[in-house]
Amino acid sequence: MDAEALKKYSALHPKPAGLTLHYGTAGFRARAEQLDHVMFRMGLLAVLRSKAVVSTIGIMVTASHNPEEDNGVKLVDPLGEMLHPSWEEYATQLANAEEGELQKIMTEICQKAAVNQHEDASLFIGRDTRPSSEKLAQSVIDGIFVLGGQYHDYGLMTTPQLHYMVRCQNTQGQYGRATLEGYYEKLSKAFTELIKQSPSSGESQRYLKIDCANGIGALKLSEMKPYFPKEVLIHLYNDGTKEKLNHLCGADFVKVHQKPPRGLDMKPNERCCSFDGDADRIVYYYKDAAGHFHLLDGDKIATLISIFLKELLVKVGQTLRMAVVQTAYANGSSTRYLEETLKVPVHCVKTGVKHLHHKAQEFDVGVYFEANGHGTILFSKAAETNIRELAKEEKDDEKREAAKVLENMIDLINQTVGDAISDMLVIEAILALKGLTVQQWDALYMDLPNRLLKIEVADRRVIDTTDAERRAVTPPGLQDKIDALVKKYKLSRAFVRPSGTEDVVRIYAEADTQENADALAHEVSLAVYHLAGGKGAPPQPI
Repeated sequence: MDAEALKKYSALHPKPAGLTLHYGTAGFRARAEQLDHVMFRMGLLAVLRSKAVVSTIGIMVTASHNPEEDNGVKLVDPLGEMLHPSWEEYATQLANAEEGELQKIMTEICQKAAVNQHEDASLFIGRDTRPSSEKLAQSVIDGIFVLGGQYHDYGLMTTPQLHYMVRCQNTQGQYGRATLEGYYEKLSKAFTELIKQSPSSGESQRYLKIDCANGIGALKLSEMKPYFPKEVLIHLYNDGTKEKLNHLCGADFVKVHQKPPRGLDMKPNERCCSFDGDADRIVYYYKDAAGHFHLLDGDKIATLISIFLKELLVKVGQTLRMAVVQTAYANGSSTRYLEETLKVPVHCVKTGVKHLHHKAQEFDVGVYFEANGHGTILFSKAAETNIRELAKEEKDDEKREAAKVLENMIDLINQTVGDAISDMLVIEAILALKGLTVQQWDALYMDLPNRLLKIEVADRRVIDTTDAERRAVTPPGLQDKIDALVKKYKLSRAFVRPSGTEDVVRIYAEADTQENADALAHEVSLAVYHLAGGKGAPPQPI
């Protein structure tokens, strides 16, 4: 490690006085102007991580669904998964270190993580379309340069595409080619094979309007269009040529506000979907003949995929263990439908993609989606090998054909992380193969009315939770109060959890009617306000 070079370059990327940032599930996120030093230092850390695991590591410059003025960075581990939790700690230490401590902290990381300084380092870099991303990516490159790492800069790409490239590289091409063309070809070939099997369902089944959140999704879908079969008619809206990223559009806006994005003209019963700013989330929606808006979120997506996969697994006759992983935010109706009607086991974990991904790895087929539309499907190595063998060798025609469909699904799914492009193609293939309209999909079960609120508190740490965040342990008396309130309403439940990023407490309530869900959410928010140190005026009824 060249101490002089480190000192010289670090001075070009000074840390603002008094700024403290934390590496969370989504990496670092902040206003773009506060991040120059963080980017430089994550370049340094990525080199150390690469040397430690002797693999290519990814660095993605994005703030996903945040406003355009923000930015962020996250590191991608060798198989396209999120950074190991122990290194999240190192990232936080390094980002917050004073100039004079950098060398010392890096030496400590090398000792703790047994980093061999003589190993080569290999990095892949990607960035979203934010005005600040190009300059911040250059700061990352400065950090890599100081420690002599080799890098490939992919420039503009979606977050899931970078995760995919990293996995391809570290599996020596077994997962696919580490190029955008390789990604487009693999997905489009699997998709084309799948829809060849579909009953002739006319062009209306294939007509899809996509809100791209004025982000990277529009650029990459435009590049991918020539690879799609001619029956697929996709129309891109909010493509970034006129409006700001994520402003009044995108998956997060549609989910939170339960209404269509600006800039997309919806006709009754047209199938529409929204990506988020870096294209790792997707939600579907439509307007019925009476003009009512219907949202099909991550829960509905997980259910559709589970129905399809379960049917195929029954056909191939293999005893593969399948499960769905959700968080406490999943609508109670979806959990009931999966467990009671589909007879698929459901597991609830703490909020945050890494918790869902980790749990899904325990099964042969693990389907996970957060209600916000971020999710994917994981196949165990044994299940994948088994399915590919059946698709080749099985003598029984029906079993072999079902195995071939499963094999194409495996190739269509980006197993590294939630991927809006891949998830969209999976959904479109399933709807085509099952001959389903978006209305029929929506009618599988009715969502219970729900309400999400947040309350400002002096210190969010006063609330501690257990049972995958569904029950509050502290402050004393809060859970008893919530239990008593829940008893007043039919089909109801409610929980509270501290935010991971700000001093607010999030409150979720559902019940048999919207009026009751709103009333329950309000009463729980009052309990939080009084028992957990609420700030400002007491919450008002909704």
